[in-house]
Amino acid sequence: MVATDGRARRRRHHPGRPATRPTVVLGAPHTSNWDFVLMLGIAWRLKMRFRWLGKESLFRGWRGPIMGAIGGIPVDRSNPAGVVDALVSRIRNGDVFGLLVTPEGTRAGAAYWKSGFYRIAREAGLPVTLGYVDRTTMTTGLGPTLPLTGDIRADMDAIRAFYADKSGMRPDLRVEPRLREEDDPRSDASG
Repeated sequence: MVATDGRARRRRHHPGRPATRPTVVLGAPHTSNWDFVLMLGIAWRLKMRFRWLGKESLFRGWRGPIMGAIGGIPVDRSNPAGVVDALVSRIRNGDVFGLLVTPEGTRAGAAYWKSGFYRIAREAGLPVTLGYVDRTTMTTGLGPTLPLTGDIRADMDAIRAFYADKSGMRPDLRVEPRLREEDDPRSDASG
């Protein structure tokens, strides 16, 4: 049971299929802390070995050891490329895990998703599994696993199509899946 608006609601869980190899798992839409907790629950239920990215402040003080123990990797928002490079290096060196990423990067809403998930997946040769939380149907789960082609717009069109009817716990904070690199053809999210 999850209390979302003062009432307890039973959530159905549709797990999809667990990844059979390393993957980047998107947790979207990320509109409340509950979205992330539910995505972690899916990973635990499927017995996935996973890691997740979180803002550095989550790892301060007494929370640091707890966040690290449950798979957290702190992200210095002033140098996000540093964490991308470090993760790609770990994966290339044989560290096998599913990486849970909330591509919005914030619950407060933004015009674009962060492209780190795209860079990590492309540079490490990993597919992207589309995880979701949908308040309108009261479901959570894993959708398809997609290989990224390097055609950012086409890849994001496929991702947008999947998330078109997913709302997150707070639909008013939902961000349309779009990377800044789609609007700037000179940009390249993969490097």
